[in-house]
Amino acid sequence: MKRLSSSLPFKLLMGVIVGIIIGLAANVAVMNVVVTIKYVLSEVINFCVPLIIIGFIAPSITKLGSNASRILGLALVIAYVSSIGAAFMSMGAGFGIIPFMNISSSAEGLQALPKVVFELSIPQIMPVMSALVLSVFLGLAAVWTKSKTTIQLLGEFQNIVLQIVTKIVIPILPFFIAATFCTLAYTGSITKQIPIFLQVILIVMVGHYVWLTLLYGVAGAYAKQNPIEVVKYYGPAYLTAVGTMSSAATLAVSLKCAHKSSILRSDMIDFGVPLFANIHLCGSVLTEVFFVMTISKVLYGELPSAASMVLFCLLLGIFALGAPGVPGGTVMASLGLITGVLGFDSTGTALMMTIFALQDSFGTACNITGDGALTLILTSYANRHKIKEEVQQPVL
Repeated sequence: MKRLSSSLPFKLLMGVIVGIIIGLAANVAVMNVVVTIKYVLSEVINFCVPLIIIGFIAPSITKLGSNASRILGLALVIAYVSSIGAAFMSMGAGFGIIPFMNISSSAEGLQALPKVVFELSIPQIMPVMSALVLSVFLGLAAVWTKSKTTIQLLGEFQNIVLQIVTKIVIPILPFFIAATFCTLAYTGSITKQIPIFLQVILIVMVGHYVWLTLLYGVAGAYAKQNPIEVVKYYGPAYLTAVGTMSSAATLAVSLKCAHKSSILRSDMIDFGVPLFANIHLCGSVLTEVFFVMTISKVLYGELPSAASMVLFCLLLGIFALGAPGVPGGTVMASLGLITGVLGFDSTGTALMMTIFALQDSFGTACNITGDGALTLILTSYANRHKIKEEVQQPVL
């Protein structure tokens, strides 16, 4: 019993339950405290994200040696293929299902959150995408120049970041998730907004599970391994993503879960999981495609043309590679596509962001869980091409 109560999944689940209970009973004074705590914890977690990306990706690239460039290229290709595959599956479902649905677009009557009591701003040392690009360039350049001192420093920096993750980020996650669900319960998102779009959200969630099944099936067939040996460890990461609504904020738990799998290589985990957290957004892409089709039917009386949707899906896959792994990152990065390709007006984009935010947590959870399948593909590729595995310090 003591072991269960000290486990991360139990703490995360308790955070969800306690947060909802407090949110349903809280008054404005209590919510002032909760909103402030949520803000501060969010600042701390977001500050650590670039450090995690640099601390894991750059050293992992150096350990890949001369094979770094092709492993990176493979990672980009499979992330893009997964995203557009999910997009086209969602598009097909949209054309087949949406014309027969009666969907309400009302999302009014929500209680406003009180403002933060004080803002303890903790800016990131650099944006997430800058950290990602710096990690790739730094790792590749260190390999190309055979800079032993830099490679050693990157290895030591990885150990430092590992301690930040295990001693700071993971312990505060249950409190952040509790505060998040507390705000959702207080505003009425759980009791008012979600039922309005429940039909659409349930369809999208089924789509997430269908795509994850396909993705892990393909990965398992390619690797000739049982993909259950990967996905069965992703429960804490899935639950964390539901609470944080951010692939980047879930990164620490994702690494911990992936390292428990006996069929994933440690070096591929430390390279692939942080990378995919920022470039592989299959769940968010799947969701956005179905939602833009739904909103087009609601507001404009018809679905977008097939040609427009095909172009939208292909471009959305590219935009997803550069979308930040933060709440709403995918839809924010693709607003230009929504207005330019599909012709949405300000009302359409506002409704899109609203309905997307309602399920963003589940789309993020799909993204994170799908990263395990892509890491399995990287592991199999490295083994097939006899790329030597470097010993990594495990995530505790």
